[in-house]
Amino acid sequence: MNPFEFATAQRIVFGRGQLKSLGTLTPELGSRVLIVSGRSRRFADPLQSLLSDQNLETHGLSVDQEPTIDLVRSGVRQVRIHHATSVVSIGGGSAIDAGKAIAALAANPGDPLDYLEVIGKGSPLQQPPLPFVAIPTTAGTGAEVTKNAVLASPENRVKVSLRAPSMLPRLAIVDPALTDTLPRAITASSGIDALTQLIEAFLSRKATPLTDALCLQAIPRAARALTALSHSLENPAARDDLAYSALSSGLALANAGLGAVHGLAGPLGGMFHAPHGALCAHLLPIVLEHNHRLLKASGSSRIERFNELGPLLTGDAGSGSAAAIDFTHSLNRSFGVASLSSHGVRASDIPLIVEKGSRASSMKGNPVPLTEPALKDILEAAL
Repeated sequence: MNPFEFATAQRIVFGRGQLKSLGTLTPELGSRVLIVSGRSRRFADPLQSLLSDQNLETHGLSVDQEPTIDLVRSGVRQVRIHHATSVVSIGGGSAIDAGKAIAALAANPGDPLDYLEVIGKGSPLQQPPLPFVAIPTTAGTGAEVTKNAVLASPENRVKVSLRAPSMLPRLAIVDPALTDTLPRAITASSGIDALTQLIEAFLSRKATPLTDALCLQAIPRAARALTALSHSLENPAARDDLAYSALSSGLALANAGLGAVHGLAGPLGGMFHAPHGALCAHLLPIVLEHNHRLLKASGSSRIERFNELGPLLTGDAGSGSAAAIDFTHSLNRSFGVASLSSHGVRASDIPLIVEKGSRASSMKGNPVPLTEPALKDILEAAL
């Protein structure tokens, strides 16, 4: 067995109605909290009341889109102005990534560019982040248990990561009830993103026995939940399963990495105004088809992983890799997932996307190395 390690949040609390437990879990937050939330105050206001009842002073920051470097700079200023002692994020992946970055950068000197990958110096964080709590209200990114924050740089048309082991949240509270009223489009894009992360971590060259155990348990749950929610959004049991699957996907990807779907979705999201989950959903079956064909041609033993996906996704023990790919296509059709061209991507954009995608860290986990011509073929098929 190859050596491996596993890292995650210091504490995870999962369960319907568990948000209220935060009031008893906050002794390490200090006396002043910056609450980072999405555009809606639907969950931020009750959270503020909950913390106020514990005699904590709270201040708020809204994230109405994927977080930018400038937004994080603004959040760091707020932390320092209000002398905040901790950061709590409640919202989707954008709010959690923003809060995670703010907690890290507020504790360290200099500018975000000193620490960012690709467009910055990539220097390591010198000091541990402020205590950070993540409370997801979507079932998708698994950002509540990952050690990086993805930030957009509009001027560079790219998304980059702030990354450090110390950025793992102090506490993650996953309450599936917070996802019950998600609209169909967000349910689809976030949920299929979670499924994609599970599949890519399972197929990854960096997979371990621990990440395999997570994926083998969560892939069937995610597949069943998404199928059920494609028919009716009012299904608490399916919401619970999807929230668990999203949490598992974050645990898995943080330790096994991802693959070409996310390697391409990153630069696409930086160049075009498109939801990350929707990009991943559309790319998933196309990347699976290309990876499967190349692995089969090479005679690699990793093709067996693809054969395992059929029963995991469909529940049919006799199915194989073709059924797995068909399932992802069918799932996209049932939710009406749009093509890349609907987000403004054109054939003339492909060379730059390929150039950026080939350098993405997610590519390191893809089950087979992909050449630039192969990435071009994937993107052309995805238009």
